[in-house]
Amino acid sequence: MNKALKRNRHEDILEYLSFFPVTAVLGPRQCGKSTLAKTIIKNHGNSLYLDLELGSDLNKLRDPEAFFRLNADKLICLDEIQRLPEIFPLIRSLVDISRKPGQFLLLGSASPQLLQQSSESLAGRIGYIELNPFNLTEIPRKELKKHWFRGGFPNSYLAPTDSLSNLWREQFIRTYLEKDIPSLGFNITTPVLEKLWTMISNLSGQLFNQSQLANNLGVSHTTIKTYLHILESTYTIRLLQPYLKNLQKRMIKSPKVILRDTGLLHSLLSINDLNSLMGHPVYGQSWESYAIEQICNEASSWKPFFYRTSNGGEIDLLLEKGNELKAIEFKASTTPSINKGTYHAIESLNINMLYLISPLSENESIPINDKVTNCSIDFFITNCL
Repeated sequence: MNKALKRNRHEDILEYLSFFPVTAVLGPRQCGKSTLAKTIIKNHGNSLYLDLELGSDLNKLRDPEAFFRLNADKLICLDEIQRLPEIFPLIRSLVDISRKPGQFLLLGSASPQLLQQSSESLAGRIGYIELNPFNLTEIPRKELKKHWFRGGFPNSYLAPTDSLSNLWREQFIRTYLEKDIPSLGFNITTPVLEKLWTMISNLSGQLFNQSQLANNLGVSHTTIKTYLHILESTYTIRLLQPYLKNLQKRMIKSPKVILRDTGLLHSLLSINDLNSLMGHPVYGQSWESYAIEQICNEASSWKPFFYRTSNGGEIDLLLEKGNELKAIEFKASTTPSINKGTYHAIESLNINMLYLISPLSENESIPINDKVTNCSIDFFITNCL
């Protein structure tokens, strides 16, 4: 079933390989990077794949220069590259010999900012592509609620039952906390990071106060900032920044925190099925988190923000590109409405149309008035981006 769902980034990776000497595909663990890369290199033909978590593959790089020179005519794919960051200077030297495109395909579970060696040593030689878990546009539309509840990680989404999906996500969380974070060189106790992750799950889609989080965890403000950077750099949270260009208003300057995969959000809060979610206090926040992540994944050419003033003006998501602004509100209700604060924000920002996204039927759009349209998330992605 994995093979039946074609990834949106497939063609992008091929384009990057045709231009950059090094292409890096980055994203969270278990999001499908290896599966996609193996499909690409199988069709490429003259290529080889090394998984740096396997001792047998890692041993082949005891003399990496000799190995790379022996296979200089091949596309070399190195999976979990964050485990061998010291190899980047060598890759730089080798690609500079010919500068031909498509020499290396690197797969990693950390952001370019966390892989400092790559961003410093391979500048001008590398193209970065972010691969996320399955997006809404990669699954059958009839399975939106399943996708929302289970999240997009392939093994969770494609599990035969909800109970097996829950089990996979619980194991993923344990591995992430106990193995993946320490492997990146961070010395953080598992209970502290798990508590922070759970607290963020309760706050997902809302403003958060770093100092309050630090006090609740019994750590310093600087430490909580480091922890948040780790979660953001390993693609588990998104920090949505406030839109601060309306200087005549008293703006809220704290960011919003979004737990990027709602399947993980539900597991961290012990929500085991969709019916339980519908009766849970985070139901609305879960829908907002899900919809924001799906839109941000598809709107890569837009800069995402939220808008909130101290007098109650607010918009859940603003997308900015040049002088163009798109305003979006999220409501999990089947009969959504807009409050006065949002209408004030529409007026202040001179917004022509606000899109109110709720769990409507596929590609459905219902005008509420000349300033607000209630629409499904796929209608917005298909027709408004």
